[in-house]
Amino acid sequence: MRFSLALPREALSIPVIRRVLGEALRGLGVAEDCVADILVATSEACTNVIQHARGTREFEVAGRVNDGLCLLKIMDLGRGPRRTPAVTDPSDLAESGRGIRIMRALVDELIIDSASERGTVVHLEKRLTWRDEALIRDLDEPLVHSAG
Repeated sequence: MRFSLALPREALSIPVIRRVLGEALRGLGVAEDCVADILVATSEACTNVIQHARGTREFEVAGRVNDGLCLLKIMDLGRGPRRTPAVTDPSDLAESGRGIRIMRALVDELIIDSASERGTVVHLEKRLTWRDEALIRDLDEPLVHSAG
């Protein structure tokens, strides 16, 4: 499964991507706790785009499910991140940066690629867990051949 959505850079886009992505994953038979992790991480990435992207009116969310993995890219085509002063002792209660910690806790891999000439791409990767009745789960099992 592959999908790509171009969305306006506004808060109302977040429920749209949550709905589309959540229903697609549930339709494939992904376990609900795994769907929830992916949706929260994706919401955090989209929120960062909405709050921090500059010079762009829309962003894109592209994803695919392949070999038991959900691979997502959240991309803005803005002018890249603003320079922020380095914080030497970030508080656990500080609001800034909390979304990145949340994403790291919920997915298996998080890569943030930023450049001033092409914006920011957030890569999220999560190994999927399946509901017991999910048919696609059986397709991910390697075929075992016996020499017997």
